[in-house]
Amino acid sequence: MRYQLLRQAVRHDATAVDIETRQGIHATRRLDLSGITRDDLDKDLFGKIGLRPFRPPVPAKIGRVLEQSAAERAGLARGDVIVAMDGRPIATWFDFTSAVIASPGRPITMDLERSGQRLRLTATPEARRNGTGQLGVEGPAELKTEFDKLSVTVRYGPIDAVGQATRKVWDLSLFSVKMLGRMVMGDVSWKNLSGPITIADYAGQSAQAGWIASLGFLALVSVSLGVLNLLPIPLLDGGHLVYYLAEILKGTPVSERTMEIGQRLGLALLLGLTFFAFYNDINRLFTG
Repeated sequence: MRYQLLRQAVRHDATAVDIETRQGIHATRRLDLSGITRDDLDKDLFGKIGLRPFRPPVPAKIGRVLEQSAAERAGLARGDVIVAMDGRPIATWFDFTSAVIASPGRPITMDLERSGQRLRLTATPEARRNGTGQLGVEGPAELKTEFDKLSVTVRYGPIDAVGQATRKVWDLSLFSVKMLGRMVMGDVSWKNLSGPITIADYAGQSAQAGWIASLGFLALVSVSLGVLNLLPIPLLDGGHLVYYLAEILKGTPVSERTMEIGQRLGLALLLGLTFFAFYNDINRLFTG
């Protein structure tokens, strides 16, 4: 859903969304995305649209405390149930995480229940690069159970899986080319261009999410590199294909002078892309 809405938002188009209401009634809603700007694509796109992911009302129960984290230093333990923070009642896990995220580097007084006893601790969330707070705890098992209820797994046989994979690769490749074209036209910000630092960061995050997420991320990077390599830029395979096509049409090889000029232009373009990618990576490190 996120991917499809992103595609429509880039086109600044209206999209029809088929839904099922709480009463089980099927209906169609129209989302007008014409007002989405290039800055909205870089920030909270779904907040701008007016959507928020479902948040199951599970209690604020600590599932696991990470080692050498702010939570461990504060004395939080597995099974603690947070009932209040700075005097404000905490009803759900997401109330707890929202309060932590909004308090980077600021001490928070927490009232909690542990083995039937009421305790009060003070914890200071660590400030992350993006300006949010982090304690270093994981949610309760009930959280995963609730999300699993909303998940549907679809499996394909070997032959059907190849067809599905081919369509997916084609879809991602086409979208990557369109995004690059919109960057050149100025419809999409160059901030969406990432380099090796960001790739390494997301590789680590996907690895923490499990081997399936990690494998999917590697596939996405492979597709992106493949698309980049096939662009009609000298020095890349796509540039060589352009030379071969010109040779077929002319009936003679491309002159050395033309190839030399093309090599220089291609090198300048690649250096420019590399500069933007590294600049965006470094900017994300310091500003989030």
